[in-house]
Amino acid sequence: MTEHFSESQSPRWLIPAAAITALLLVIFFALGILGGEKKTQPGNTNLPESSLPAGAKTLTVGTQAAENQLSWQGVVRSRLAAKIAPKLNARILEIAVNPGDKVNKGQVIARLDDRDLRAAYNAANAAQVAAQAQAAQANAEEKRIIDLYNKQAATRQNYDAVLAQAQSARALANQAASAAQQSKVMFGENVLYAPFDGVVGERLQEPGDMGLPNQAVVTLHKPDDLRLEAAIASHCAAAIKLGMPVSVRFDTPPQTLAATVDEIAPEIDPQTRTLAVKIKLPTMPGLQHGQFGWLELACASAQQAVMIPSAAVLHYGQLQAVKVLDGQRLVTRHVRTGKQYGDQVEILSGLRVGETILSNVGLGQ
Repeated sequence: MTEHFSESQSPRWLIPAAAITALLLVIFFALGILGGEKKTQPGNTNLPESSLPAGAKTLTVGTQAAENQLSWQGVVRSRLAAKIAPKLNARILEIAVNPGDKVNKGQVIARLDDRDLRAAYNAANAAQVAAQAQAAQANAEEKRIIDLYNKQAATRQNYDAVLAQAQSARALANQAASAAQQSKVMFGENVLYAPFDGVVGERLQEPGDMGLPNQAVVTLHKPDDLRLEAAIASHCAAAIKLGMPVSVRFDTPPQTLAATVDEIAPEIDPQTRTLAVKIKLPTMPGLQHGQFGWLELACASAQQAVMIPSAAVLHYGQLQAVKVLDGQRLVTRHVRTGKQYGDQVEILSGLRVGETILSNVGLGQ
């Protein structure tokens, strides 16, 4: 009985001891106490070297002039754009156009409720008729008093009074005629017309809404006369001149256009420290009013930069490298690139002037 008890208890001591021993071995190995002779020393590890292949072309690294090109975001806008709004308070009865519709000059855009305008117009016409009748009566009385006065049958006092009344009646008639004409003009404002040929941009109100003065119902613009409006930093103001050629880049559709500076603001905005410029764009399919673009402008003098052909750069995922010639061997060296200038790319770090690299990297991969 005693012998069986000791045999069954032995594994209970061995299992924890073995687990503790294994844990210590793992810790010592992680700290480098065990296997220290095989540790990788800190620092950079050279990549495998290769010899110069046959037919390889080399290039001595040098500097070239690189423009300090900057990009300023702008918005494409039409040179001719308008907000169609009523001149008076009236309820909107009908809007005859929708966004994207092409309209001609004089085409009906919207109609307003004209009941108040019609009543005012009728009242002004009635007042004009009454004033004209009074003026006609006053003119007749004026002729009669003049005839009597010449015959010495009327006093000077009556003569002057009748002439004053006739003059006042004529003035009231003229005033009533002007009011009637103004009412007629306002009566014609119940219909909104397109002021030029263009495209409807936005529809800002709907039938049933209350039309208010200076509150646009729709917007209208010409689609074939577009400009890029951008704000550039004040330190670039001296670099831009009226009529100078510039480049404008668009992401959608991807293209770069040659354009010219069409308008420059007369002063710098004191709050944003920017200068507003407008760039005349050529007629190109796909450009639309409201689209974003980039004005590319060199604001400073050209600088000397290390430049190599972009074809000499190897890509390893997000990393970039070049093949550098060290004696008769090729060594792969990581570099950091900058701006692209045509088929040349700027090297920010990793290469020095005078070093030799492999230009046709396809042979050295």
